[in-house]
Amino acid sequence: MKKLFIGTLAACVLTSSAVYADAISDRKAAMKNVGMAMGAVVKIVKGEADFDPVVASLAFATMNNAAIGIVSLFPAGTETGGETTASPKIWSDMDGFSSAMAKFQADAAAAVAAKPADMGAFKAVFGRVASNCKACHESYRIAKD
Repeated sequence: MKKLFIGTLAACVLTSSAVYADAISDRKAAMKNVGMAMGAVVKIVKGEADFDPVVASLAFATMNNAAIGIVSLFPAGTETGGETTASPKIWSDMDGFSSAMAKFQADAAAAVAAKPADMGAFKAVFGRVASNCKACHESYRIAKD
């Protein structure tokens, strides 16, 4: 199971660094990868999975890779369609959105660089990374029913 999980996270890292062609589909794929990675580390935080430094590193790398250049996947004209849950606020506050994504990328990159080797070190970087997801979803995502 652990090997399958690590393989899945590795695939997410590779997928999130691919060249994007369709902005809505590609940003949804990138965010799905972030969600899968976050789900893996949330299980560690909740005690549902043992801490594993490889899993933590792959999850943070997946998030970091997705954050790099993510703003380019929100060009004008992609506010609707493709069952997007991106809020119109992204386009009306592109500077704020860009800043939020830059903070997410910086915090994810710092988590990767920290290479957390134990639960204490992991929790220290996890909180900063996770807070970005919550803040962005509250401001720049249409809530799902």
